[in-house]
Amino acid sequence: MDSPRFPRPVLRTRLYEQVAEQITGWIAENGLRAGDRLPPERELASRLGVSRATLSQALVALEVIGVVMVRHGDGTVLTDRARTAPVIEAIRAHADRLPEIIEARDALESKLAALAAVRRTDADLATIRLTLSDMERDLAAGGRGVEADERFHAAVTAAARSDLLAQMMAALQDLIQETRIESLSQPGRPEESLAGHRRIADAIAAGDAAAASRAMHEHVLLVSDVAVLREQQS
Repeated sequence: MDSPRFPRPVLRTRLYEQVAEQITGWIAENGLRAGDRLPPERELASRLGVSRATLSQALVALEVIGVVMVRHGDGTVLTDRARTAPVIEAIRAHADRLPEIIEARDALESKLAALAAVRRTDADLATIRLTLSDMERDLAAGGRGVEADERFHAAVTAAARSDLLAQMMAALQDLIQETRIESLSQPGRPEESLAGHRRIADAIAAGDAAAASRAMHEHVLLVSDVAVLREQQS
């Protein structure tokens, strides 16, 4: 006789996940649409009875799964995916695929950085340096540097001149963007990311493939240290 199957363990719902679900419920109840703004964070946290830190984590989770966009100076804006289905399931699906995204990104981008150090032109290097300046300006203005971060990695990929690796990076782009948003939303992380970019750029400029690969590997490991993975491991 087969032994009885026990129910699957009940997953503990984290507070920020509950808050994210409450926010999407409130969006639907009030008929908000793409382009509408959420109330300021202080007001929203007060309405929900949670700390600013918890609310911020919930908003980052919603941004990662595409429900909202956070625009510096413009607040939190709804996207056309604002009323898509179960929020907690989407947040956890993102967390489940993170380790594989990180592995793939590390392998691809470390190789791309090494190739860029060997193949880059002066024009490539100028583009890379420009993204660093743009990210620095954005951080100084209070932003997170998400767009400049994306353009930096695109510039390194272009400098590597490998069509196949570039295609593989393009296939991962949306998934990598999820990790980028989550990483750069953590306190102090944008500045750490910029410092990592500078080390990569310096190695590429010096034509040192091994140093460029090592700097990119260390950078990917740093920016992949995100709260949602630490929570899964606890």
